[in-house]
Amino acid sequence: HLAALQGFSKLSEPLEAVLTILEGCPCKQKGRSHTLGHHILLEFQTWMKGHPQVTLSSLSEQQAVALQRRALSLLTDTQTSFIDGLINIYQLSSVDLAALKLCIVRLQTLNCYKEAAVLGMKLQLQKELNMEEMCVPLILQNKLALVESFVTGHSQLEQRLVTLLDSWCHPSFSLEEITKRFHLFPVSKHCTDQIQPKKLTKQVFRLMEKFNIDQGLCPNALHKRRLDSLRFLMYARFVEKSMTEENWCDHVQVDDLQLQIQLVHLLVRNSELQKASQWSLRYNIPRDRLPRGVWEMQQSLPSHLQHLHLSNPAQTEEWTPPQSHRDKFYQAPITEDKVHFVDSVEALQTCRHVVLKKGGVVGVDMEWQPTFGCTSTQQVALIQLAVFDQVFLLDLCADGFCQHPATISFIRNLFSSKDVLKLAYDVSGDLKCILATWRQFLEEPLKIEGMLDLVRVHQKFRRSQNGPKEVLVGEDSAEKGLSLLVHQVLGRPLDKTEQMSSWAKRPLRVSQIRYAVADSYCLLDVYSALSSNPDYFGLLSADLRSSTSSHSEKSGDKKQKEKEAEQMKRPLSKELTIPQLRVVCDNMLQGLGRYLRCLGVDVVMLENTDDHRVAAKLAQAEGRVILTCGQPFQSLRSQVGEGRCLSLDCSEKARDQAVRVLRHFNVQPTPSDIFSRCQACNSDQYVAVPRKDMAWMLQQKGQSNHTVLFLWNLRDTVQNTQYALQCQWAPLSGLDPDTLTFPGGAPIQLHTVPPSLLLRIPHFYVCTRCGKVFWEGSHFGRVMSMFQEVLHVTHAESAAD
Repeated sequence: HLAALQGFSKLSEPLEAVLTILEGCPCKQKGRSHTLGHHILLEFQTWMKGHPQVTLSSLSEQQAVALQRRALSLLTDTQTSFIDGLINIYQLSSVDLAALKLCIVRLQTLNCYKEAAVLGMKLQLQKELNMEEMCVPLILQNKLALVESFVTGHSQLEQRLVTLLDSWCHPSFSLEEITKRFHLFPVSKHCTDQIQPKKLTKQVFRLMEKFNIDQGLCPNALHKRRLDSLRFLMYARFVEKSMTEENWCDHVQVDDLQLQIQLVHLLVRNSELQKASQWSLRYNIPRDRLPRGVWEMQQSLPSHLQHLHLSNPAQTEEWTPPQSHRDKFYQAPITEDKVHFVDSVEALQTCRHVVLKKGGVVGVDMEWQPTFGCTSTQQVALIQLAVFDQVFLLDLCADGFCQHPATISFIRNLFSSKDVLKLAYDVSGDLKCILATWRQFLEEPLKIEGMLDLVRVHQKFRRSQNGPKEVLVGEDSAEKGLSLLVHQVLGRPLDKTEQMSSWAKRPLRVSQIRYAVADSYCLLDVYSALSSNPDYFGLLSADLRSSTSSHSEKSGDKKQKEKEAEQMKRPLSKELTIPQLRVVCDNMLQGLGRYLRCLGVDVVMLENTDDHRVAAKLAQAEGRVILTCGQPFQSLRSQVGEGRCLSLDCSEKARDQAVRVLRHFNVQPTPSDIFSRCQACNSDQYVAVPRKDMAWMLQQKGQSNHTVLFLWNLRDTVQNTQYALQCQWAPLSGLDPDTLTFPGGAPIQLHTVPPSLLLRIPHFYVCTRCGKVFWEGSHFGRVMSMFQEVLHVTHAESAAD
């Protein structure tokens, strides 16, 4: 360092000499963040701070232009410090526009597409460059995140990118034509897989949501998603038989001729020729577009069968279901007269008086219109509020009711009241739909208090040996989620037949109302059962609020809550350990999130469809640090304490981003931290399964062969793992031996374990939350090598390695 500073002072023309040095440095080395050129440039910038007289303005115009052109020729790297250093030192933003564009074109001719895009962003030339020429090669190299950064903030470019991707969703799209048009090299199979219509459609919908682009501009992706939805509905109705005729008819009614024709074809494939003929008559599809046999069936149908009768049984269906249904499924113990529709301000006043009663307990559930992926978030159609003697159904589809100030005020008061205990199951999905329904809660955030999410209680569920067991309901389908919890606690599952019905259609059928009532009232019954007998279910306390980290609080916890809130406002301490670092990654940093989770960091990753403001809510609620990039940084950092929001360069590789995060927070992971969290679900609780037990499980599931049978009689010797996981170990006794599921309902993913693997793997590690199976292999060594510069390895660990 000192030698560099002294050397720069001895140069007669420092600006020219540094360029000469950089031109003589070796090219960038793959896998290294910094090269000799980077270090020299960084040292020169440090030296310049003490020599402010050394600037480009001190030279003649001719000399300055010559140095700028030489500096431009060095911009073939994407390291931020290197590019920014050259731009700042040689004032490259002031160079003639034609010269800058020529530099970027030169990078493209060298196949340095990433470098060209990064330089274009640094020089703010996005509007001056051809969007397709800049972005298409990057998309084909699976660098869509960089493409997003390139267009973000420029509405016309955002729209052009989305419409470009939508055009690739058309059935006639040819990748070969694109590669020829842009003179591109052959595209790898991995990158080709990323531009398949299904994956492209997903990206188009995500970007439409992110950039607020009208769906009408993306007809191909919309048609593809609707066609996929139609195929799913056919499968649900005629293969799974999990959807009623009424629900199916509600969802397959479309106004697009191509989809109508597809519906008829799909019905014929499912041997529903009569139904295909009826729908083709309803839509008046031309004869030449009909599949074979449909026209003949039309002619043979009696007159009374030529028209579909889409009946609405809402007025004729009995409230009390058949005895067979009552024996099989949970029933809410209230009569029809105790169910109240709330669709006016007057009815809301009555509801408010009952529901917001101090000390009350309310079961909260919501229903929304299924869109099958055609929109990222759905607006709530119905809110169910159950108290111990009645249920209120808030009809948000009633004219003028949803956006009425009284309704918005009631929702805010309900969720923010500390005096009313709200029961829900997996409330995060409900909250997303609430934000989509009432955008006001984005501007003035909705405060959540007094909320008990029973999904957290369910995760800690420990049934006694004599407790209720999970059973199969329906053909080859196991209960899950709330239905599983209800089954385990109350003895019967929920009937989920109406779950995917048309909740925006009025009037609702009686079966829909029964479903909505049961979904909310069961929360009260489950809460009562768990509270009255916590030991039977393996809970720590009769007060369930102390068994889970909910938003509610008791009066004795007030000081602790205030302490945590004050801590959120303070900067992070200078040194953290891996267990102390808890982060939430914005949806553009999912690769970073996976690397950090690999190193044992507690990571929550936003979904592609999540609004970035969800990160702020998670950070506030769970004390997490926000990791983001681009424009969201400014708005997110204002909502959390100093140092609790870090902006990263999304053009960097995910591995380099991870190193940057660890160094920023001065965190040194140890080998014991690696893989201490499940890579799939972020849980830190595992159960160790010896080889003999794994062989027995595979035999139970019918995945046996001679290898498994041989290993049954093999006596395993206890071996230490290569590394001591910093995680929680659960006892194997918590596994249900009959269903091979954990108390939370997750089955062991035995299909991922090849039987031949048992010959060389003595122990397996299974996540208790999702059931994913892990074992020691070469991946641990690769992670050690990849992050060796930031790992803290003790002498003992180094010797063992």
